Amino acid sequence: MSIVIERQPLAEAPVVTARPVLRVPITLAVLGVISLLAFGIGSTSGLTSTFALSFRTDAVQLSPLVVSTKATCVILSILCLAIAAYSFFQALRYRRTPLWLSGLFGVMWVFAFLVWAVEGKSTSLVDLLQGSLLLAVPIAFGAFGGVFCERSGVVNIAIEGQLLVGAFAAAVVASVTGNAYIGLLAAPVAGWLLGLLLALFTVKYAVNQIIVGVVLNVLAVGLTSFLFAAVLKPNAETLNTPPLMQPIAIPVLSSIPVLGPVLFRQTLIVYAMYVTVVALTVALFRTRWGLRVRAVGEHPEAADTVGIQVNRTRWRNVLWGSATAGFGGAFFTVGYIGAFGQEMSGGKGYIALAAMILGRWTPIGSLGAALLFGFATKLASALSVLGTPVPSQFMQMLPYLLTIFAVAGFVGRVRGPAAAGVPYLKG
Repeated sequence: MSIVIERQPLAEAPVVTARPVLRVPITLAVLGVISLLAFGIGSTSGLTSTFALSFRTDAVQLSPLVVSTKATCVILSILCLAIAAYSFFQALRYRRTPLWLSGLFGVMWVFAFLVWAVEGKSTSLVDLLQGSLLLAVPIAFGAFGGVFCERSGVVNIAIEGQLLVGAFAAAVVASVTGNAYIGLLAAPVAGWLLGLLLALFTVKYAVNQIIVGVVLNVLAVGLTSFLFAAVLKPNAETLNTPPLMQPIAIPVLSSIPVLGPVLFRQTLIVYAMYVTVVALTVALFRTRWGLRVRAVGEHPEAADTVGIQVNRTRWRNVLWGSATAGFGGAFFTVGYIGAFGQEMSGGKGYIALAAMILGRWTPIGSLGAALLFGFATKLASALSVLGTPVPSQFMQMLPYLLTIFAVAGFVGRVRGPAAAGVPYLKG
């Protein structure tokens, strides 16, 4: 007997036609058209914009940069539109626009806006860059604290409160001791204590992490406001007059034109930011510790099966992240302003969360986003002084608009650690 096996024809797989992602090209094209119409064609012919490239105290004095407002804006706008066209071409080929090219677009667009806003006037470009860096410091440290926590699976909404208690502790300790650097050491301790509550309720008792974070923010605001009114205000001379940290110029590097005064003539807390972003990047992506942390944040069950203690890792990271955010809070009192004020963090903790998301949960990306928010804040201040045609109210809203866009995913679909916000209960 012979058995005949008939082969059935394979069913044809359905053809799925992928659509090109045009979100980025359309955004670039719209911004390019706005730049051409508003900044280029909308500027006045014959006027110039002047930018100072050095401080009066710099050893090397550079001549101010004087550019023709209309011509410069038109040329930069055309270059921006060319990048937008290339982005469309890449999207139709199912390729992404290179990140460096998007960054170049942003630099040219912002400079075109600056040239248009400063039309017929002058401003200091070095002061603008230096102020942007300073204003980014607390946001960057808050974002680093968020990276510590979320990479291990804990959402840290309490960054705002950690910045606030860090600022409070730094002000009080620095005032009592008369030493800004001792106050700087007190700030991470205060953040660590608030992080202890965060870890206790979210890791040990598995309470909803968003709710705990919001409650801790309210606790920090209420506690510092009460202590400010009841203790600091009546004893301001002894408890709320912290000395400010003085800039430390790094030899040779601080003499580099433009970049030297901006990057290498700063206080210790700014240099600590440089060290932190490098150390955290290496630790997260080049060490065994970082691999374990990322495993806990992505798949805690799998991490547990290979012997990684999930909840202990989360405890440690929450405490480290909270201390980092608290350290950033010291900038408000001993690094920039010089005295504690009620709710002086001003929502910077929430912007730090947006910076972390915009930076795709990486230290370098978070720093870049923090610099963007710092630049928007400094730019609003500078343009309001110059009396430019841009409404100051709009410029003050700009950092928060960027925050909304980042949280909504307008800059692109990003995925955080898969287990972030999910408590781990070992079964």
